[in-house]
Amino acid sequence: MKYFDEFLTGKFTSEVFKNQYKVREAADIVHKLHLIAQELPYDRFAAVKGRIVSKYHSIEQELLSEFTEAHKNNDIAKMKDLALTLSHFKGYQYCIDAFIDESISNAFYNRNEIFTEITTLCAKVYKVILEVFAAPEQVMGKLVTRIYQYKLSDHVNSKLKEHRNTDPEKYLQHLYQLYGKTVELATPLSQYKLGSDSNFLNKITKNIFKTYLDSYITVEESFLKEKAMLISQRFYDSKNHTKKQLHSGIQDLKAVITDKTSIRFGISSSSDQNTGETYLSQELAINLLQETKMGFRRCKTLSSVSDLPGNACRIFHLLLDYLCKQHIEYAIDLGLLAIPSSDPKNEPNIYFLDVVQQTNTIFHLFEKQFSDTLLPLVSSSPSYSDCLQKKKKVRETMEVQLDTGIEKCLQSAIGWMRQILRSTQRKSDFTTDLPPQQQYTNACQNVCKYFKKVIEAIRTSLDGNNVEAVLKELGRHFHRLIYEHLQQYSFTSTGGMMAICDVNEYRICALQLKIPFVSSLFEVLHSLCNLLVVAPENLKQVCSGDQLANLDRTILHTFVQLRSDYKSARLAKNFA
Repeated sequence: MKYFDEFLTGKFTSEVFKNQYKVREAADIVHKLHLIAQELPYDRFAAVKGRIVSKYHSIEQELLSEFTEAHKNNDIAKMKDLALTLSHFKGYQYCIDAFIDESISNAFYNRNEIFTEITTLCAKVYKVILEVFAAPEQVMGKLVTRIYQYKLSDHVNSKLKEHRNTDPEKYLQHLYQLYGKTVELATPLSQYKLGSDSNFLNKITKNIFKTYLDSYITVEESFLKEKAMLISQRFYDSKNHTKKQLHSGIQDLKAVITDKTSIRFGISSSSDQNTGETYLSQELAINLLQETKMGFRRCKTLSSVSDLPGNACRIFHLLLDYLCKQHIEYAIDLGLLAIPSSDPKNEPNIYFLDVVQQTNTIFHLFEKQFSDTLLPLVSSSPSYSDCLQKKKKVRETMEVQLDTGIEKCLQSAIGWMRQILRSTQRKSDFTTDLPPQQQYTNACQNVCKYFKKVIEAIRTSLDGNNVEAVLKELGRHFHRLIYEHLQQYSFTSTGGMMAICDVNEYRICALQLKIPFVSSLFEVLHSLCNLLVVAPENLKQVCSGDQLANLDRTILHTFVQLRSDYKSARLAKNFA
């Protein structure tokens, strides 16, 4: 009551209130008096209550000043003592705030290393907090919050606002790096057990980046569109090609292509067309794939779990549009229009096979990114099947276009071989009675030379099972061509031998296809040609031979009718 009396009179005579070195003892007394004063009626003790409150705040301020000074001097023991004393005062939070402010004021000199500085500062300050404060987790949580809300938030905003409206590429790069590093920062900081909320760091991180994350995919989509358009335009400019929409009508398209490119329709007479421009670019594809790959990477980091599949699909749709539809399918359409007719007057440039090869190469790159990068982002969502269906549809569309183009190329190649035969095969090659002067006719030699060229082009341009399927189709067409060609002539015995020589050479060429089915067709055709030279009396026996026994007798009869002695030798009786 002695100290209370002093407050009643307003005369402080005790040493504890006069000696500045006894401020902590005085703090204990004033704290207790402050608790008692709160219970006293205001009307009778207003004056004394006012003096106690005044002294309470005075001592509290003095303790805070001493704490700040001790912190500056790194006097841990004194800080601990003062913090314990202040813990009974209402201004204890000011003590924590002062400690945090002082700790932060001497850090963050290099803003480019802010994340390293944060981890270094927290490790250093945490040791002090453990020694000084009774509730270290609470103080550490407040320190981290202050760092995030002020230092880190200012750094993020200054970095992102610099490029947000001027350079979307740098903006997205900075956003990806800053957010990624901030998320990674949670790992070293989580060791300090920052309060009871396990999502504490995640929440304050989201608060800093909320505005940027909410608008992320819109910026990403816009940037990738512009980038894709730029990459595409740069390629077509390098080819001096003005890209046009293909839905305006076939005649308009022909006019555009004829005007702007080396492509000509029908007969491939233009020397410029020999360059075989495919309007496909692996470099363009790689650039587009690289840009979208980085987009997918940003998408994975910057999208919430619920938004990730949808955002990834938006990037995928851009890639599907600009690479598959606007580049690959466009080039295929141009290539289809440039394939020479099935009745060419000059050797056709069937460089559409190069379109096939380059399409396969580019689409394989696309499918690899699809599997490696996109599917993991959408694997557990309805978007998974949606993406698979869209890719399948595009692939099937391309396959139909390519199959159509390959068939037209084969028809054009066969048409050219037909033209060779038509222009270089003489009737006298098969009607002469003179001994052969060469192993096979000039027509056969020219056809075989071109046929080998086509085989090489197919093997160079296609891969896998496609090679066998196309070569089989080529062989089938080739056999039909030679079969029908022979039907146009009449053969003497010597001419028949020449035909056998020719067919044997065709058979050797067909062997290069390495397709048993085609080889067997030419084996049978070679056997049929024997009917042109066999002696009349042996004709029935030859028709019953292993190679010909299973053939329709109409076919055998048709070949026998090609003999020049068919009527004179009365060979029809063998088929009566």
